[in-house]
Amino acid sequence: MSGGRPRAGGRVSYLYAVLPRPAGDRLPRPLTGLADAPVHLVGHGRLAAAVSALPADDHDEQALRAHLEDLDRLTAMARAHHRVVERLSALGPVLPFRLATVYLDDARVRAVLRASADDFAEALTRLDGRVELGVKVFALGGPPEGAPAPAPPPAPGASAAPGSGAAYLARRRAERRLREETWQRAARLAGRLDDELRPLAEAGRALRPQRAEPAGAAGVAGENVWNHAYLLRAERTEAFTALVRALAAGEDGLRVEVTGPWAPYSFAAPPEPGGVPS
Repeated sequence: MSGGRPRAGGRVSYLYAVLPRPAGDRLPRPLTGLADAPVHLVGHGRLAAAVSALPADDHDEQALRAHLEDLDRLTAMARAHHRVVERLSALGPVLPFRLATVYLDDARVRAVLRASADDFAEALTRLDGRVELGVKVFALGGPPEGAPAPAPPPAPGASAAPGSGAAYLARRRAERRLREETWQRAARLAGRLDDELRPLAEAGRALRPQRAEPAGAAGVAGENVWNHAYLLRAERTEAFTALVRALAAGEDGLRVEVTGPWAPYSFAAPPEPGGVPS
């Protein structure tokens, strides 16, 4: 954090999201966030920021960097942050902030609202009634479901016995060809998905493919070839999801996953505070 350091034993303001300011600066029901801390609102004009006061010793810049390197701690933080944003999004449009956005105090949060009020208000209007859905295409690690791995003929004069070096190399080549073909089919499917889904969406954004993916609902893991986010009106969610499933049907060796609907994380893009110390 710039603009000073919190006092020892003091508290910092953790920012979840910006939303339209409700009457009385009060949420309709109590809400807790990181470390089970209550969420309160910091208001300015027509805007409010959802904030938790957290112990500075465990949530200043240095401590948060350490937390982000601890997978268990990072997962817990992300879940708590997401839970708050989703609860807020049930009330109306929200602009989610990045995980681990911390300010010295509520006065600094209010300064951010004041400095970017017009940008925040425009974004909230643009995202009102919209949700984000994610679509991912995975290439499965083995042959298409139900199909045996190809068995190439043995090289002339070489033994094709299962334990022979020639057979091993042949299997490796066949596996590599199959993997390349699967990735090519995944890329073609991704292109079809994007072409067909964009008319239902107001915006789309390419996201970084995940490095590793655990087993899916069918117990099958895969490599994430394509990862995309779409912004659409909430009432189009069902039609969007049905179209994804129809396009993905019958694609052996590939898995398509739809996530959401979420608050529009990928399309909120809160402006930088423009010199406001954090």
